[in-house]
Amino acid sequence: MTKLTLRNLTKSFGKLEVIRGVDLDVAEGEFVVFVGPSGCGKSTLLRMISGLEDITGGELWIGDRQMNEVQAAKRGLAMVFQSYALYPHLTVRQNMGFGLRVRKESPAEIDRRVSEAAATLQLDKLLDRYPRELSGGQRQRVAIGRAIVGDPEVFLFDEPLSNLDAELRVHMRAEIAALHQRLGNTTIYVTHDQIEAMTLADRIVVLRDGRIEQVGSPKELYARPANTFVAQFIGSPKMNVCPVETLQGQLQRAGISTRGAAQVGIRPEHLRLVSESEAMLSGRVTVSEYTGGGSLLHVDVAGDAPFLVQNAGEGEPRPDEPVHLAFSAEDLHLFDEDGRAFQREPELV
Repeated sequence: MTKLTLRNLTKSFGKLEVIRGVDLDVAEGEFVVFVGPSGCGKSTLLRMISGLEDITGGELWIGDRQMNEVQAAKRGLAMVFQSYALYPHLTVRQNMGFGLRVRKESPAEIDRRVSEAAATLQLDKLLDRYPRELSGGQRQRVAIGRAIVGDPEVFLFDEPLSNLDAELRVHMRAEIAALHQRLGNTTIYVTHDQIEAMTLADRIVVLRDGRIEQVGSPKELYARPANTFVAQFIGSPKMNVCPVETLQGQLQRAGISTRGAAQVGIRPEHLRLVSESEAMLSGRVTVSEYTGGGSLLHVDVAGDAPFLVQNAGEGEPRPDEPVHLAFSAEDLHLFDEDGRAFQREPELV
């Protein structure tokens, strides 16, 4: 295990700056996930760490060594890509041991490491099969096994589950989490799926336009987002955010002060259906999406963008039906005109 340090890291392609002064410390054995929308720079940043992209400016340290000019093969890292990149003419055993053969390890050592990795990943009975004889999940495990046998100091994952179907993604998420628990390697994982980030990460790094918006544990980012971008990116369905003016009257009647705030936010799961006499907000259902355990309601509250309401009850309001909503004051998020979170809690007046 080892730590990583990024200091004012930048990357430009000609005049286009895609990574803009990233500072980050990754502790030994930590599982850190990079998330953000397409084009935010998360995969580019991972490739800079791996050595597959040159660093334009700043410093990259792995342990106590500065790695800016060190070749990828000598950085002590292993990378698992979105595509499995397995050799179709080689067996699972040969694919997993290929890198060790290139490094001229002894046959006995290669066999030992491949056997250990196969046992860890439950590939023991598949070692003599070819990639065409494996499922997508099995192929991804082989790719991970190929990384494990090199005994890397740091694992890098670049959207490794995006080619899998929904059920298999859930299964492989659990396998990757369990693998990290067993091996304890420092891990950086890139994904655009914030559910993957929330379930896997010790800490999440939220990126936008080549900059870090916020770093924190999944609970920290969910409960205390630094700005409206993080607030609406972390959590599914996304947080409802609207101008204070949209709800000013309703909030004042409910005794909630929004002094100094320009925007308010409330998560769909924190809104509950109540009787008219208990209502803090009222609106009309425009769309009702049945989800099995409940429904996701789109509610027109004040003629603005629809509010999303996670309704876990058995009753399912129908489109055009009036509904009445309430929430706890502590679940309300306040933001200034630049979208930054207030440092104070909402006040009751």
